[in-house]
Amino acid sequence: MTVVTLVSDPDARLLTPALVAEASRALRAEATVLSDGEAVAFEVGQDASAPVAVLAEMVGERRIDVAVTPSEDRRKRVLLCDMDSTIITTECIDELADLLGIRAEVAAITERTMNGELDFASSVKARVQLLAGLEENAIERLLAERIQLMPGARTLARTMRAHGAHTALVSGGFTRFTGPVAARAGFDEHHANLLEIKDGRLTGRLVPPLLDADAKLRTLNEITGRLGLGRADALCAGDGANDIPMIRAAGLGVGFRPHAKVAEVAPVVIRYGDLTALLFIQGYPRSAFAAG
Repeated sequence: MTVVTLVSDPDARLLTPALVAEASRALRAEATVLSDGEAVAFEVGQDASAPVAVLAEMVGERRIDVAVTPSEDRRKRVLLCDMDSTIITTECIDELADLLGIRAEVAAITERTMNGELDFASSVKARVQLLAGLEENAIERLLAERIQLMPGARTLARTMRAHGAHTALVSGGFTRFTGPVAARAGFDEHHANLLEIKDGRLTGRLVPPLLDADAKLRTLNEITGRLGLGRADALCAGDGANDIPMIRAAGLGVGFRPHAKVAEVAPVVIRYGDLTALLFIQGYPRSAFAAG
């Protein structure tokens, strides 16, 4: 069987009773309401392509995400998330560059990298080199003033932990950010690159080994192996090209507000929901959410 989950922009709550009833008729399935006006799920036959196409046309331009997933093993036991523009609302390296007055230059490289136009390892090295000389205390200032959790981030991590899942933040960014962000959101562990700092300033280099484009997939394999689980037990979410290997490998791969290249390959794409959409897709009703 297959589950079709509809998730609305939480600020708009577009899943009216009339629209849910219309979707139920199109899918020939009974609706399970996960959150009034916000999320609803339907269990349909194995081949849902035809009714889902009708449903997509029905939804049209409304700010509603449509996710199609297998009904078996919906709730995952491992959560791996990208950090920048996924668990937090910004790109940390762009914020660091802003303090040096070179945000536009670095952000342009970041955008091309996330779209898969540039080699990730070369790109991160080049951008870090541009940060040479920045004072170390700038990191703490950014964490306090600019780094904000994405809506739903804390609820996502804490709910999955409350239901027995292991959670990890995995980033091509820097440990000086992933550590505090993981603590804020409630992740069990974090993995990222280590900035080299000497005499209180960034040197423009990273401490080896570099977490390259395949590092997230290796982290997925390491964590699931450590826990005696498989890739099918994992939910992986991210927005950039370096997230594609883990998204493809996971039992549930999600492109969260993704760049175009990620949207092309991710089995599930969330554009309008916040991060609690990842809970709804697994069948969690809002009443089962942990306090955020």
